[in-house]
Amino acid sequence: MMSATSTLALTHFVTLADSFDKDKVTPGVLGFIVFAVIGGAVWLLMKSMNKQMKKVDFEEQPEEGDAGTATAASAPAPTPKTS
Repeated sequence: MMSATSTLALTHFVTLADSFDKDKVTPGVLGFIVFAVIGGAVWLLMKSMNKQMKKVDFEEQPEEGDAGTATAASAPAPTPKTS
C-alpha cells in the first residue's frame, strides 16, 4: 500500500518525466553512481588479487621419489625384436 509521501513523490517524478524528450534515454546520476561503485569494487578486487598472486611461489620443486617414475612413464616403450 502506498503512503501519501510516496504518492506525492511519484507525482513529482511523473511531471518531470513529461518534460523530457521520450526518445532520449540517459542514465542520470544514479547510473553514474552505480557505475562508480562497480568500478571501485573491481579496483579493490584487482588489488586484492595482486596481493594474493604475489604470495604464490611459481617455482616447482620436483619430488625425489617421483622424479624416476615420471621419466620412465614418459619414455617410449621398447619395441620387441623379431628375428
